[in-house]
Amino acid sequence: MDEKALIVLRADVKGQMDLIDDVFTKLTARAVDLQADDEVQLESAAYQMHNLYSAVEDLFKLIASQFENQVADVSRWHIELLQRMKQEIPGVRPALVSPETFNLLNGLRSFRHFFRHAYTAPIEFDQLQINLDKAQQVHSSLHKDVSLFLERIGV
Repeated sequence: MDEKALIVLRADVKGQMDLIDDVFTKLTARAVDLQADDEVQLESAAYQMHNLYSAVEDLFKLIASQFENQVADVSRWHIELLQRMKQEIPGVRPALVSPETFNLLNGLRSFRHFFRHAYTAPIEFDQLQINLDKAQQVHSSLHKDVSLFLERIGV
């Protein structure tokens, strides 16, 4: 990748990280004083959790489009994209996320899948709380991983 493309990639990654930070701020605000019996608040926090993972997945698509841009099985592309981001591809790019960040994100991916497809199921307070804890951890670990990734590719 030439220097100009790396500069553009860095700007794109920074822009997407800013969006991730904005969604995380909204999620944190929605989770303040979360009550198990407040269905509207639970749904609002769950929606922002959905948005957080979607914003992270958009970051992954941005990285993949600049380097390898292939996911073979379109029926499993969400998990394949996440798995790809924890892999170093020798001669192409370093891993984007650490194994720890991968595990946290995989939990959030599963929650997002539930949220998107369980139309009539209520949001369970305990499950949401577990995923809020994961989101807190992901926020800081993703920032570290992205900074390391950018450093390793020389931008």
